[in-house]
Amino acid sequence: MGEMAGERSRLRQHMDRDVAERAGEFLELGAVAHVGFCVDGQPYVIPMSYQYSQAHPEKLYLHGGRPSRLLRTLCEGGLVCVTVTMVDGLVYSKSAMYHSMNYRSVVAFGRGREVIDSRQKAALLDAMIARYHSGRSVGVDYEAATVAQLESTLVVEIAIEEMSAKARFGGPAGPKDADETAQGSCGVVQWPDGLHGPR
Repeated sequence: MGEMAGERSRLRQHMDRDVAERAGEFLELGAVAHVGFCVDGQPYVIPMSYQYSQAHPEKLYLHGGRPSRLLRTLCEGGLVCVTVTMVDGLVYSKSAMYHSMNYRSVVAFGRGREVIDSRQKAALLDAMIARYHSGRSVGVDYEAATVAQLESTLVVEIAIEEMSAKARFGGPAGPKDADETAQGSCGVVQWPDGLHGPR
């Protein structure tokens, strides 16, 4: 995924945490996308579920009701920034400045367009259900969306123009953390895996 890097997504801190090649993997594993957009100069950030597959690494999909300001803005081609973060652990140190987190994250930039074709919309919604609820399939575990339901739902395709990925793994890295005689304690509190998958 490194070919999708650019000035907007260029890392400026913690270059050692650059894992651009894993951006697609992280997006596929993530559960919540925080979607940033602007309306009349006012920025908004909304958490949303989403659909992403490494089979189409340059596309990410959002859905919701037609009144949604976010989705209507993106349907008009508005710029968007999408971030997905998975917290794997809370890192505590013997030094205040070295408390941290173990995490995997992606920041993606792009533009949206409305998905019009009803068959594509239905397929994307079914793919999203399968991603969040593994093993469930349309016609077996639930009935397909009706024509009216599809018409009342906006599905937006985000064409990803740039993205970056960062991750931190491992234990505390403070100057005294390896010293067993130093005052204090250090370690990692593991975060529940949930949908986040293997590290």
